[in-house]
Amino acid sequence: MLAIVAPGQGAQNPGFLTPWLELPGLADRLSAWSEIAGLDLIAYGTTAGADEIRDTAVAQPLLVAAALASAEALGVTPDVVAGHSVGEFAAAAIAGVLTPETALSLVRERAQAMAKAAAVTETGMTAVLGGDEADVLAAIERHGLTPANINGAGQIVAGGTLEQLAAFAAEPPARARLRPLSVAGAFHTLHMAPAVEHLRTAVAGAEPADPRVTLLSNADGAAVTGGAEFLDRLVAQVSNPVRWSSCMATMTDLGVTRLVELLPGGTLTGLAKRAMPGVTTVAIKTPDDLETAREALI
Repeated sequence: MLAIVAPGQGAQNPGFLTPWLELPGLADRLSAWSEIAGLDLIAYGTTAGADEIRDTAVAQPLLVAAALASAEALGVTPDVVAGHSVGEFAAAAIAGVLTPETALSLVRERAQAMAKAAAVTETGMTAVLGGDEADVLAAIERHGLTPANINGAGQIVAGGTLEQLAAFAAEPPARARLRPLSVAGAFHTLHMAPAVEHLRTAVAGAEPADPRVTLLSNADGAAVTGGAEFLDRLVAQVSNPVRWSSCMATMTDLGVTRLVELLPGGTLTGLAKRAMPGVTTVAIKTPDDLETAREALI
Protein backbone atom coordinates (compact mmCIF):
# COMPACT_ATOMS: atom_id res chain seq x y z
CA MET A 1 0.00 0.00 0.00
CA LEU A 2 1.41 3.36 -1.09
CA ALA A 3 1.18 6.67 0.78
CA ILE A 4 2.21 9.92 -0.87
CA VAL A 5 2.87 12.81 1.50
CA ALA A 6 3.56 16.51 0.94
CA PRO A 7 5.93 18.49 3.21
CA GLY A 8 5.16 21.70 5.04
CA GLN A 9 6.79 25.07 5.53
CA GLY A 10 10.48 24.95 6.34
CA ALA A 11 11.24 22.19 3.81
CA GLN A 12 12.27 24.70 1.13
CA ASN A 13 15.90 25.51 0.38
CA PRO A 14 17.53 27.89 -2.13
CA GLY A 15 17.66 26.61 -5.71
CA PHE A 16 15.75 23.39 -5.06
CA LEU A 17 13.67 23.73 -8.25
CA THR A 18 16.64 24.27 -10.59
CA PRO A 19 17.12 20.67 -11.84
CA TRP A 20 13.38 20.23 -12.30
CA LEU A 21 13.16 22.85 -15.04
CA GLU A 22 14.83 20.36 -17.39
CA LEU A 23 11.74 18.13 -17.34
CA PRO A 24 9.52 18.69 -20.40
CA GLY A 25 6.57 20.97 -19.71
CA LEU A 26 7.39 21.62 -16.06
CA ALA A 27 8.57 25.20 -16.57
CA ASP A 28 5.37 25.99 -18.47
CA ARG A 29 3.32 24.46 -15.68
CA LEU A 30 5.09 26.54 -13.05
CA SER A 31 4.70 29.67 -15.17
CA ALA A 32 0.94 29.15 -15.34
CA TRP A 33 0.74 28.54 -11.62
CA SER A 34 2.83 31.66 -11.02
CA GLU A 35 0.00 33.73 -12.48
CA ILE A 36 -2.41 32.20 -9.96
CA ALA A 37 -0.03 32.52 -7.01
CA GLY A 38 0.92 36.09 -7.91
CA LEU A 39 4.58 35.08 -7.58
CA ASP A 40 7.39 34.14 -9.94
CA LEU A 41 7.63 30.58 -8.66
CA ILE A 42 10.49 29.73 -10.99
CA ALA A 43 12.63 32.62 -9.78
CA TYR A 44 11.87 31.91 -6.14
CA GLY A 45 12.66 28.23 -6.61
CA THR A 46 15.93 28.76 -8.47
CA THR A 47 17.70 32.07 -7.79
CA ALA A 48 16.11 33.48 -4.62
CA GLY A 49 18.02 33.41 -1.34
CA ALA A 50 17.08 31.69 1.90
CA ASP A 51 15.58 34.83 3.48
CA GLU A 52 13.38 35.48 0.44
CA ILE A 53 11.86 32.01 0.43
CA ARG A 54 11.50 32.02 4.21
CA ASP A 55 8.79 34.67 3.78
CA THR A 56 5.48 32.94 4.52
CA ALA A 57 3.73 34.60 1.57
CA VAL A 58 6.36 33.05 -0.72
CA ALA A 59 7.16 29.74 0.97
CA GLN A 60 3.65 28.34 1.08
CA PRO A 61 2.67 28.71 -2.60
CA LEU A 62 6.20 27.64 -3.62
CA LEU A 63 6.00 24.43 -1.59
CA VAL A 64 2.53 23.49 -2.79
CA ALA A 65 3.49 24.13 -6.43
CA ALA A 66 6.66 22.05 -6.02
CA ALA A 67 4.77 19.16 -4.44
CA LEU A 68 2.12 19.18 -7.16
CA ALA A 69 4.70 19.41 -9.94
CA SER A 70 6.65 16.45 -8.57
CA ALA A 71 3.44 14.46 -8.09
CA GLU A 72 2.53 15.02 -11.73
CA ALA A 73 6.04 14.03 -12.80
CA LEU A 74 5.86 10.88 -10.68
CA GLY A 75 2.57 9.93 -12.30
CA VAL A 76 1.49 7.38 -9.67
CA THR A 77 -1.89 7.12 -7.98
CA PRO A 78 -1.49 6.55 -4.22
CA ASP A 79 -3.71 4.54 -1.91
CA VAL A 80 -3.32 7.13 0.85
CA VAL A 81 -2.37 10.81 0.70
CA ALA A 82 -1.59 13.33 3.42
CA GLY A 83 0.18 16.66 3.78
CA HIS A 84 1.92 18.38 6.67
CA SER A 85 0.45 21.83 7.39
CA VAL A 86 0.33 23.73 4.07
CA GLY A 87 1.14 20.41 2.41
CA GLU A 88 -2.50 19.50 3.04
CA PHE A 89 -3.44 21.72 0.10
CA ALA A 90 -1.22 19.68 -2.20
CA ALA A 91 -2.72 16.51 -0.70
CA ALA A 92 -6.24 17.83 -1.34
CA ALA A 93 -5.40 18.43 -4.99
CA ILE A 94 -3.78 15.00 -5.43
CA ALA A 95 -6.88 13.41 -3.88
CA GLY A 96 -9.14 15.35 -6.25
CA VAL A 97 -10.82 17.50 -3.58
CA LEU A 98 -9.46 20.67 -5.20
CA THR A 99 -7.98 21.38 -8.62
CA PRO A 100 -4.32 22.38 -8.54
CA GLU A 101 -5.35 25.86 -9.59
CA THR A 102 -7.91 26.23 -6.79
CA ALA A 103 -5.43 24.84 -4.27
CA LEU A 104 -2.81 27.41 -5.26
CA SER A 105 -5.35 30.22 -5.25
CA LEU A 106 -6.41 29.34 -1.71
CA VAL A 107 -2.81 28.88 -0.56
CA ARG A 108 -2.03 32.37 -1.81
CA GLU A 109 -4.79 33.73 0.42
CA ARG A 110 -3.69 31.56 3.34
CA ALA A 111 -0.06 32.59 3.02
CA GLN A 112 -0.76 36.29 2.81
CA ALA A 113 -3.17 36.16 5.74
CA MET A 114 -0.75 34.16 7.89
CA ALA A 115 2.11 36.53 7.04
CA LYS A 116 -0.06 39.45 8.07
CA ALA A 117 -1.09 37.74 11.31
CA ALA A 118 2.56 36.91 12.07
CA ALA A 119 3.49 40.58 11.74
CA VAL A 120 1.19 41.63 14.59
CA THR A 121 3.36 40.11 17.34
CA GLU A 122 6.90 38.77 17.21
CA THR A 123 6.39 35.02 17.39
CA GLY A 124 8.27 31.90 16.41
CA MET A 125 8.57 28.14 16.75
CA THR A 126 11.05 25.79 18.41
CA ALA A 127 11.41 22.08 17.80
CA VAL A 128 11.75 19.94 20.91
CA LEU A 129 13.68 16.76 20.19
CA GLY A 130 13.57 13.89 22.66
CA GLY A 131 12.52 13.98 26.28
CA ASP A 132 9.47 12.38 27.84
CA GLU A 133 6.38 13.49 25.89
CA ALA A 134 4.36 14.24 29.02
CA ASP A 135 7.20 16.32 30.45
CA VAL A 136 7.62 18.19 27.17
CA LEU A 137 3.92 19.01 26.89
CA ALA A 138 3.83 20.12 30.52
CA ALA A 139 6.81 22.44 29.98
CA ILE A 140 5.22 23.89 26.84
CA GLU A 141 2.01 24.61 28.74
CA ARG A 142 3.90 26.05 31.71
CA HIS A 143 5.51 28.67 29.48
CA GLY A 144 2.22 29.61 27.79
CA LEU A 145 3.24 28.03 24.49
CA THR A 146 1.24 25.81 22.13
CA PRO A 147 2.30 22.33 20.92
CA ALA A 148 1.79 23.49 17.33
CA ASN A 149 3.18 20.35 15.64
CA ILE A 150 3.01 16.94 17.28
CA ASN A 151 5.19 15.18 14.74
CA GLY A 152 5.89 11.87 16.43
CA ALA A 153 9.27 10.13 16.54
CA GLY A 154 10.16 12.20 19.60
CA GLN A 155 9.53 15.59 17.99
CA ILE A 156 7.12 18.29 19.14
CA VAL A 157 7.19 21.89 17.92
CA ALA A 158 6.29 24.67 20.35
CA GLY A 159 4.91 27.98 19.11
CA GLY A 160 4.43 31.32 20.84
CA THR A 161 5.95 34.74 21.40
CA LEU A 162 9.71 35.22 21.26
CA GLU A 163 9.70 36.06 24.97
CA GLN A 164 7.90 32.81 25.81
CA LEU A 165 10.29 30.83 23.62
CA ALA A 166 13.31 32.48 25.28
CA ALA A 167 12.01 31.52 28.72
CA PHE A 168 11.36 27.99 27.45
CA ALA A 169 14.94 27.77 26.15
CA ALA A 170 16.25 28.88 29.54
CA GLU A 171 14.29 26.12 31.27
CA PRO A 172 14.03 23.24 28.77
CA PRO A 173 12.39 19.89 29.50
CA ALA A 174 14.68 17.20 30.88
CA ARG A 175 16.64 15.15 28.32
CA ALA A 176 15.32 17.26 25.44
CA ARG A 177 17.17 19.30 22.82
CA LEU A 178 15.69 22.55 21.52
CA ARG A 179 16.14 23.78 17.96
CA PRO A 180 14.70 27.17 16.89
CA LEU A 181 13.02 26.92 13.49
CA SER A 182 13.50 29.30 10.60
CA VAL A 183 9.85 30.30 10.24
CA ALA A 184 8.21 33.70 10.27
CA GLY A 185 5.66 33.15 13.01
CA ALA A 186 3.86 30.85 15.45
CA PHE A 187 1.79 28.88 12.97
CA HIS A 188 -1.03 26.62 14.17
CA THR A 189 -1.48 28.66 17.35
CA LEU A 190 -3.96 31.27 18.53
CA HIS A 191 -1.73 33.93 16.96
CA MET A 192 -3.08 32.82 13.56
CA ALA A 193 -6.76 33.42 14.43
CA PRO A 194 -7.10 36.43 12.08
CA ALA A 195 -5.88 34.29 9.18
CA VAL A 196 -8.58 31.71 9.87
CA GLU A 197 -11.35 34.22 9.24
CA HIS A 198 -9.67 35.49 6.09
CA LEU A 199 -9.31 31.98 4.68
CA ARG A 200 -12.87 31.10 5.65
CA THR A 201 -14.07 33.95 3.44
CA ALA A 202 -11.71 32.92 0.64
CA VAL A 203 -12.99 29.33 0.48
CA ALA A 204 -16.65 30.36 0.37
CA GLY A 205 -16.76 30.13 -3.41
CA ALA A 206 -14.82 26.90 -3.73
CA GLU A 207 -16.56 23.73 -4.92
CA PRO A 208 -14.69 20.80 -3.39
CA ALA A 209 -15.19 17.24 -4.61
CA ASP A 210 -15.07 14.16 -2.43
CA PRO A 211 -11.59 12.56 -2.33
CA ARG A 212 -10.85 9.80 -4.85
CA VAL A 213 -8.31 8.13 -2.54
CA THR A 214 -7.93 7.89 1.23
CA LEU A 215 -7.15 11.42 2.46
CA LEU A 216 -5.90 12.00 6.00
CA SER A 217 -6.38 15.13 8.09
CA ASN A 218 -3.76 16.81 10.28
CA ALA A 219 -6.43 17.57 12.86
CA ASP A 220 -6.62 14.01 14.18
CA GLY A 221 -5.14 11.69 11.56
CA ALA A 222 -8.61 10.59 10.45
CA ALA A 223 -9.52 9.68 6.89
CA VAL A 224 -11.99 12.28 5.64
CA THR A 225 -14.52 11.13 3.05
CA GLY A 226 -16.22 14.44 2.29
CA GLY A 227 -14.60 17.25 0.31
CA ALA A 228 -16.54 19.99 2.09
CA GLU A 229 -15.51 18.62 5.48
CA PHE A 230 -11.86 18.49 4.43
CA LEU A 231 -12.02 22.10 3.27
CA ASP A 232 -13.49 23.12 6.64
CA ARG A 233 -10.63 21.31 8.34
CA LEU A 234 -8.09 23.12 6.16
CA VAL A 235 -9.46 26.44 7.36
CA ALA A 236 -9.55 25.51 11.05
CA GLN A 237 -6.08 23.96 10.89
CA VAL A 238 -4.41 27.36 10.44
CA SER A 239 -4.74 28.04 14.18
CA ASN A 240 -4.87 24.45 15.47
CA PRO A 241 -2.03 21.96 16.09
CA VAL A 242 -0.78 19.64 13.37
CA ARG A 243 -0.95 16.06 14.66
CA TRP A 244 1.34 14.37 12.18
CA SER A 245 1.96 11.55 14.65
CA SER A 246 -1.73 10.67 14.31
CA CYS A 247 -1.45 10.66 10.51
CA MET A 248 1.47 8.22 10.71
CA ALA A 249 -0.46 6.04 13.17
CA THR A 250 -3.39 5.88 10.74
CA MET A 251 -1.07 5.00 7.86
CA THR A 252 0.34 2.18 9.94
CA ASP A 253 -3.15 0.94 10.83
CA LEU A 254 -4.15 1.03 7.15
CA GLY A 255 -1.18 -1.17 6.27
CA VAL A 256 0.97 1.33 4.38
CA THR A 257 4.17 -0.38 3.22
CA ARG A 258 5.66 2.34 1.00
CA LEU A 259 5.83 6.10 1.56
CA VAL A 260 6.96 8.69 -0.99
CA GLU A 261 7.52 12.27 0.13
CA LEU A 262 7.06 14.85 -2.60
CA LEU A 263 9.46 17.68 -3.41
CA PRO A 264 11.30 18.97 -1.43
CA GLY A 265 11.37 15.70 0.47
CA GLY A 266 13.32 14.67 3.52
CA THR A 267 11.53 15.85 6.65
CA LEU A 268 8.54 13.50 6.60
CA THR A 269 10.50 10.46 5.45
CA GLY A 270 12.88 11.10 8.34
CA LEU A 271 9.97 10.97 10.78
CA ALA A 272 8.55 7.87 9.09
CA LYS A 273 11.82 5.97 9.34
CA ARG A 274 11.66 6.33 13.11
CA ALA A 275 7.91 6.01 13.69
CA MET A 276 6.96 3.52 10.93
CA PRO A 277 9.64 0.81 11.01
CA GLY A 278 9.61 -1.59 8.08
CA VAL A 279 8.04 0.94 5.68
CA THR A 280 10.03 1.68 2.51
CA THR A 281 10.53 5.44 2.20
CA VAL A 282 11.66 7.62 -0.70
CA ALA A 283 12.23 11.38 -0.45
CA ILE A 284 11.93 13.19 -3.77
CA LYS A 285 14.55 15.94 -3.98
CA THR A 286 15.77 15.80 -7.59
CA PRO A 287 14.29 14.35 -10.80
CA ASP A 288 16.61 11.34 -10.37
CA ASP A 289 14.54 10.38 -7.31
CA LEU A 290 11.46 9.83 -9.48
CA GLU A 291 12.88 6.60 -10.88
CA THR A 292 13.98 5.52 -7.41
CA ALA A 293 10.40 6.07 -6.21
CA ARG A 294 8.93 4.10 -9.11
CA GLU A 295 11.32 1.21 -8.50
CA ALA A 296 10.32 1.15 -4.84
CA LEU A 297 6.71 0.61 -5.91
CA ILE A 298 7.43 -2.58 -7.84
